[in-house]
Amino acid sequence: MVSYAPDEIGLADKSPCAGIRADLKICLLNSDCCKKDKKTPRDCLKDGVVPDECIQLRQSFFECKRSLLDNRRRFRGHKGY
Repeated sequence: MVSYAPDEIGLADKSPCAGIRADLKICLLNSDCCKKDKKTPRDCLKDGVVPDECIQLRQSFFECKRSLLDNRRRFRGHKGY
């Protein structure tokens, strides 16, 4: 699995959680649901027919986005950096 960080060349998105977002996109696009069934990643997530790795990345992305709104974590820094 390729892991992207916001400071790498080729990843234009410099926002927090950009690396996790890119990993989730690639995981969904490489899943059998998108490749064989020709469904969109959103439809695959709604149907729940994605690999466990993608589900874990989705949860990590959710936690990262939630940490942006959590005032208790502002001293610790955001996840995904």
